Amino acid sequence: MRRSLVLTGAAVTVLGLLAGCSSGGSGSDSGKTTLKVAALEGGYGRDMYTQVIKQYEASHPDIDVQLQISKSIEDEITPNMKAGRYPDVVVLGQGRKAALTETLIKDKALEDLTPVLQAKIPGENKTVGDKLTKGIVGNLNTNPYGTDKTYLMPMYYAPTGLFYNQGLFEQKGWKVPGTWDEMFALGDTAEKQGIPLFTYPTAGYLDSFFFALLADIGGEQFYEDVMTYKQDVWKTANARKALDITTKLLGYAAPATVGYANEQDFTKNQQLILDNKALFMPNGTWIVGEMADAPRAKGFKWGLTPLPAVTAGGKRYITTSVESAWVPSAAEHKDAAKDFIAYLYSDEAAKTFAQSNAIQPIEGIASSLSGENAEFYKVYEDPSVAALVGGFASTAPVAGVDIKATLFDTANSIISGDTTEDKWQAALNDASEKLRQAGD
Repeated sequence: MRRSLVLTGAAVTVLGLLAGCSSGGSGSDSGKTTLKVAALEGGYGRDMYTQVIKQYEASHPDIDVQLQISKSIEDEITPNMKAGRYPDVVVLGQGRKAALTETLIKDKALEDLTPVLQAKIPGENKTVGDKLTKGIVGNLNTNPYGTDKTYLMPMYYAPTGLFYNQGLFEQKGWKVPGTWDEMFALGDTAEKQGIPLFTYPTAGYLDSFFFALLADIGGEQFYEDVMTYKQDVWKTANARKALDITTKLLGYAAPATVGYANEQDFTKNQQLILDNKALFMPNGTWIVGEMADAPRAKGFKWGLTPLPAVTAGGKRYITTSVESAWVPSAAEHKDAAKDFIAYLYSDEAAKTFAQSNAIQPIEGIASSLSGENAEFYKVYEDPSVAALVGGFASTAPVAGVDIKATLFDTANSIISGDTTEDKWQAALNDASEKLRQAGD
């Protein structure tokens, strides 16, 4: 499953009493500083971390890096954090069901990593900021309080969008839709041949869809208005247009979608694309590795396209999924943690990560890619397509309010007929207004 899957966004129990410093010794019996690193074992696997750590330790003999990696890393580190025992570095993005990263953001329990941007990369002459792709820092994903301070460092980035089987389109003589009118016309054509137009692994995958759609419709200013809870933003014509398009698209969804849209069965929805039983699904580049061993139709070839333009020739945005590295403010070895994070952007580390298809937002790195990854990252070279990074602004928690769940998960109820577009819009505006007031 996607490494930063947006599901419910429900907050875990507030970590509350930050001990000020974590318990335990400052180093191992050998006199070395013990740096504790916790990472999510996502679609890229764990080997790349063990290799990078060996490389770092070779050039830092005074540091002993202890890696804790798991597919459910939140469940493993949260009890220790509640007891005051914090990892020094955590590689874990936002948007996961446990919402650990979001909880620490809301509790203002993350270390300011702005100095890392100015830090020289160990063994190199460039700073981290020098190497990072322009625009990857300074958004709500890295600077969650809307200030010039960076609390989350962007570790890996991947284009998201609509994935499809290029082979099927070639066989049928179909063109990838450039506008929504063309998309729905294709939906009617494919439906006559028994192929649904759309599916999604889980409704949470609609984050990449919605973020791009909002910007496509109203530009970056409208997108920012939605993400920062501008008053009555969901009552606007632009917001209604986004829901109109989405509701119509959901009417073309594969019948199996809702039944399989859960953490146990989501790959069955993904399999629909490989079996030519659905045309498009929102996803990220990790899908290739995740479904590498799955059966597929003859001539299958992965394709990626941005959402269709709202108006012919209009600008299109592609949501960029960004994984994050951060340091708890209660970590014991914060200086060593910052040095380690800086090293993660070294040429040596970047090469190791790239071998596992974990592509970092480093200038020029995409030109070194090959195969499907090279094709996917070419989307950023299209002058009519702009990268979109970020998400909803952080506010104080509001009981019973989860705008991500309201925006994304309601798609299941739209498909099943359990709710209406009008109710969806009203619920979104209500959630947005409560979060706006919490942020005032």
